[in-house]
Amino acid sequence: MTDPSVRRRVATLQRKTKETEIRLQLDLDGSGQFQVATGIPFLDHMLESFARHALFDLVVEAKGDLEVDDHHTVEDVGISLGQAFREALGSAEGILRFGHFVLPMADSKIEVALDLSNRPHFNYDVELANHRIGEFDALLAEDFFYAFSQNAGIDLHIKKTYGRNPHHVVEAVFKGVARALRVAVTMDPRETGLPTVKGAL
Repeated sequence: MTDPSVRRRVATLQRKTKETEIRLQLDLDGSGQFQVATGIPFLDHMLESFARHALFDLVVEAKGDLEVDDHHTVEDVGISLGQAFREALGSAEGILRFGHFVLPMADSKIEVALDLSNRPHFNYDVELANHRIGEFDALLAEDFFYAFSQNAGIDLHIKKTYGRNPHHVVEAVFKGVARALRVAVTMDPRETGLPTVKGAL
């Protein structure tokens, strides 16, 4: 039975610009269920993997100016996911706050370290052998996580140790970030307040 005093960490967001229209729902205390439709098949696949490995329930419906290119949609989904994450996290009382994960995928290995500090910073050390994954521009993964980290208030560091196949590298990035977030948002039963000496995140 769910304790009624425990706040469910959820957020619903709608964002509309001249370039995109996005509806997003996020539950940080989910089980990895997802329903994703962005019009960009590879981005859908990455967001589905992200939800599954973070154990977040995620709904994303996005319509963008894909006739121009994928950039606006990818970036705006990152913005929306970051805003929803920050809203769902709330005061952040009781969380572990820090997350770190090293994720291997076939020929690739990615290291992710992050801090839910509400002081965004982004470092992306991921060089790709080429930039195409089917019809998807793999360079947009950096734009996605920059937008996500800035709007979520996350100090996010992503580093490729090695890897040649761009599909494996980018998928390892999404899964690695998801797994690190899964750790960072976990409630610590010994933490009775905010995990900081400053009194606020």
